[in-house]
Amino acid sequence: METVFTVFFEEPFWIGVIEEYANGKLSVCRITFGAEPTDAEIYEFIIRYYNHLKFSKPIKSRVRKTADNPKRRQREIRKQMKNTGIGTKSQQALKLQYEENKIERKQMNKEQREAEKVRRFALKQQKKKEKHKGH
Repeated sequence: METVFTVFFEEPFWIGVIEEYANGKLSVCRITFGAEPTDAEIYEFIIRYYNHLKFSKPIKSRVRKTADNPKRRQREIRKQMKNTGIGTKSQQALKLQYEENKIERKQMNKEQREAEKVRRFALKQQKKKEKHKGH
């Protein structure tokens, strides 16, 4: 399993993205920081909350194999440092997670509305019965 953690600035917040590659599949988690986090804060956050993070469902992805050549590794590191955003696969995984959460939230809200409707109707029926109790 390979894990990549990227921190970048996306107006107006600092965003952290954790990408996990395991068995040819990619899972992503997005974390929003307020102010720019220090290395110590990021390290502490990962140690404390990593097990509680909600990752997206795994999507099929290829893991890039790194070369042993030190110059090539240096170029790749420089290229990654220049790249401020996240990979397109990660963006797709985050989008999928967002859509799933949206559907889940809509369904929960609908159930709550229906329950409230039923409760109001029962209350109305009870009041109607109490009005006619004395006759």
